[in-house]
Amino acid sequence: MVEELAQADDAVAACIDAPAWALPERELIAALDAAYRLQQRLAAVTLTLIREVDGRGTARTHGASNTAVWLRERLRLTVPAARRLIDLATALDTGNPGIRQALADGAITLDQARVIADTVDTMNTSADAETADKAVGVLVGWATQFDPTHLRKLGTRILDHVAPDIADAAAQAALDAEARRATHDRHLTLSEQTDGRLRLTGTLDAETAGLLRAAIGPLTTPSGPDDTRSPGQRRHDALTDICRLTLRTGELPDSGGDPAQIVITTTYDELTRQLSSGTLDTGLSLTPEAVRRLACDATLLPAVLGSASQPLDVGRQRRLITGPLRRALVLRDRGCVFPGCDRPPRWCDAHHIHHWADGGTTSLANAVLLCGHHHRHLHHSDWAVQLGNDGHPEFIPPAWLDPEQLPRRNHYHRRT
Repeated sequence: MVEELAQADDAVAACIDAPAWALPERELIAALDAAYRLQQRLAAVTLTLIREVDGRGTARTHGASNTAVWLRERLRLTVPAARRLIDLATALDTGNPGIRQALADGAITLDQARVIADTVDTMNTSADAETADKAVGVLVGWATQFDPTHLRKLGTRILDHVAPDIADAAAQAALDAEARRATHDRHLTLSEQTDGRLRLTGTLDAETAGLLRAAIGPLTTPSGPDDTRSPGQRRHDALTDICRLTLRTGELPDSGGDPAQIVITTTYDELTRQLSSGTLDTGLSLTPEAVRRLACDATLLPAVLGSASQPLDVGRQRRLITGPLRRALVLRDRGCVFPGCDRPPRWCDAHHIHHWADGGTTSLANAVLLCGHHHRHLHHSDWAVQLGNDGHPEFIPPAWLDPEQLPRRNHYHRRT
């Protein structure tokens, strides 16, 4: 298979620089159709391989917590996109084989295959295999005329065409299945932009959507005739107000042993002269104005840094027991340091590089942050962790994974 895919890759490479401008319009359209059909057939191959990788447990063998996280690292996918591919690969492998064949033949697109698979999954609660086969045939035929959105709408009443006697009962089953799907697909993604801002994307289930609308609704009305904010800006500011209010309640769960809080990092000179620009423990930079504004209504935990950005002395609040050392770890590691992991600090444990029971000290130079999965994995695998010459963690992979055992680092938490 690898050799055949390599040949296909060579064939595609030969087409990349071909002069498309020289093609007559008829051949241009035919080439577009052929390229898109090939893309769908390759998608069928990709799903087959993903299904095999998932079934073998390859991800955990390589140290990842699950297949979706491994695919993100391997193929540079987002985790939600990887999960959708895994779900579809499983559905095509265990469900109606006609869907996979239609995709392999290039008769339907990847998105259409997902719609048909969802429809068949809904039908399985009220229809037999023969009826499901008929439905697949009808939907595949419709796929030549309708896009995925329209095809999904048609699929909600597919039983009217293939089994009208059970259509009403199936309609209720479809509603229940849609509710389950909404629960499964719920997610929220926070993507850091290069300028320090965050992009929020996601899908909320109906209940959460209602809660969000109820919470921000009263805060999104214009404050007066001079309020020039756009609706989107008012919603943004409403979310800010909700976060501030929630932090002030003091009722949030602890974050790695510390109360929910804001940590601002500044240099020693700026700290002794005057409060100036700073950096949050998440890596986001703040203007002097923002720092001063936060200082008015938040408790600041000053962390004095040396020239190499290594914590030298970390201030502390009352009622904190292990807070200073943990805050120093967060400032340095910013999250789970295992290569490819994006778990934030609040999901992480402090791991002794040289085990405490074996004489290791409880110090910044002997500790790293690891999420629960990678903490367990490190204790039961051939991976090793050490601090590099610059004082930041790096991992030595086992020889069976990398014969040269070159050190690896986590790049998901870098600030620059």
